[in-house]
Amino acid sequence: MSWSDILILTATLVASAVLLWLLQHFVPHRLRESHNDVAGFIFAAVGVMYAVLLAFVVIAVWQNLDSAKQTTFKEADALAGVYWISRELPLPLGAQLEHNTLEYAHVVQDTEWPLMTKHESSSQATDLVYEMRSEVFSFNPSTPREQVLYEHAVTHVEDLASERRARLNEVGDSVPVIMWVALLAGGLLTVGFTYLFGLSNTLAHGLMVLTLTALVVVSLLLIKEMDYPFTGVTHVDPTAFQVFLERLPPPR
Repeated sequence: MSWSDILILTATLVASAVLLWLLQHFVPHRLRESHNDVAGFIFAAVGVMYAVLLAFVVIAVWQNLDSAKQTTFKEADALAGVYWISRELPLPLGAQLEHNTLEYAHVVQDTEWPLMTKHESSSQATDLVYEMRSEVFSFNPSTPREQVLYEHAVTHVEDLASERRARLNEVGDSVPVIMWVALLAGGLLTVGFTYLFGLSNTLAHGLMVLTLTALVVVSLLLIKEMDYPFTGVTHVDPTAFQVFLERLPPPR
């Protein structure tokens, strides 16, 4: 959790405690305890529905985060395919294609990754993809071996462009606004029902309210952190491109 998340959690717990103290002061527990049975039944129904909603959204954003990570590795794999084929192509085309694959990896890792935290992309990386595609398509194979290399190069460069588009599409949020409205409203209702119970022991009542409040807020903060795969504490790192750039042979 970031410092802003800790601040949000602390402020919410303080507000919940103050609200409970005011409620206990102005609406004594004796006036509320007669409704405990009805409030308990409704609270159980609301709690179950909200728990299902929370679980659904948490699983959805986790799958989206994992999908973004897998996409980066698929993109790096396609780039590696173009790189190794470039080393088998005749000069000067092979050397230029090899240079562009390495430059693309560095640009994505060093320039585009920080930009993605601001939901932006690198035009330089896009231009490099166009250059690599143009270089592959400009190659005219003259032997059966070169024909095989050409076909594999076309496949890899198309996969590279496709996975890049997929990665950039995953830069944005995965939870729509209407879902956030439902999550926040459900959290308020679920916690709000705990104030309707009348308990003579204010400390015990406070512990129950604050525990539930903390669980709801932490769950919402977890969803917020995972909503943007390339931003926040649980973001996707450029590990796939770092692995690709490690232990490469000297350029031609």
